Amino acid sequence: MSLISLARRGRVVAVLAGALLLVPVLAEARPGGKGGFGSRGTRTQSAPAPTNTAPNGAQPFQRSATPSPTQAAPAAAGAAAAQAARPSMARNLMMGVGAGLLGAGLFGMLSGAGFFSGLASLAGIFGFLLQIALIGGAIWLALRYFRRRSEPQLAGAGAPMPRDMGRPQPAGMNAMGRMGAMAGMGGAASAAPQTTPIELAGEDFSTFERLLGEVNTAYSNEDEPGLRNLVTPEMFGYFDEDLSGNARKGLVDRVTEVKLLQGDLSEAWSEDNFEYATVAMRFSLVNALYERASGKIVDGDATVPQEVTEHWTFVRSRGAAWKLSGIQQAA
Repeated sequence: MSLISLARRGRVVAVLAGALLLVPVLAEARPGGKGGFGSRGTRTQSAPAPTNTAPNGAQPFQRSATPSPTQAAPAAAGAAAAQAARPSMARNLMMGVGAGLLGAGLFGMLSGAGFFSGLASLAGIFGFLLQIALIGGAIWLALRYFRRRSEPQLAGAGAPMPRDMGRPQPAGMNAMGRMGAMAGMGGAASAAPQTTPIELAGEDFSTFERLLGEVNTAYSNEDEPGLRNLVTPEMFGYFDEDLSGNARKGLVDRVTEVKLLQGDLSEAWSEDNFEYATVAMRFSLVNALYERASGKIVDGDATVPQEVTEHWTFVRSRGAAWKLSGIQQAA
């Protein structure tokens, strides 16, 4: 094979490899583009009620700080199995002592002095081995005691990257008025443990529409201080992870012209000192993924709008402002 043919094949392989590396990147565009993430309080593992905007409900969360029972059970079973399979220090010591005694007895029999004569030769070190076994057993019991008292702690999100670019906010949207009028047509919230249905006012729906635009704009501008004020700490951790991943790949995700087309309430409830609202929203936006250095578009379109249907969940403490706590794609 000639060098020219090898060079041509090498270029083809490089192009294919680059395309394969780009495939997972393309799915990460825009907020929520990587799948559902966040929480809905005690209703995190239950599907939002269907609405006119999303009659088939929503897909489950792919990333959430609240594990599902199907995720927690295998983890607990795996930990129990690992604990059961872990060798015991005391058991190993006793097995070692027993093996030594048995070997000494067999040696005495083979030498013609009898089984117990071999054991007598070990009388000087038997006490020493017994002390080691007792000390090892005490250490094992102490470690087991402190391991049971310790409880795992949830790790927090990493430190954010400074990326405040200060781009202007998009023009306001007027479709959430229709969302308020359609709230009564949304599915009734199913009773969940320790939750109580609540009524929302027109200004709440206006706030949800405003947050739809502001969250997308802050994400597009990589404005992490702005995102902190609009979303929960859990959501900010996911957004920061996505933005940091784009930065490492030399990419930037731009979202503009966000416009709500239709929306209605799925569920609204209170639990403990917090109030939650899950809203189904169909909206349009212009989204493109750019190379940070050259400005070249690698995915999306900078002029053609696309339509998206998602469930956005908002949360607030009593008397405080609403914040985004979860995004789920429509089923």
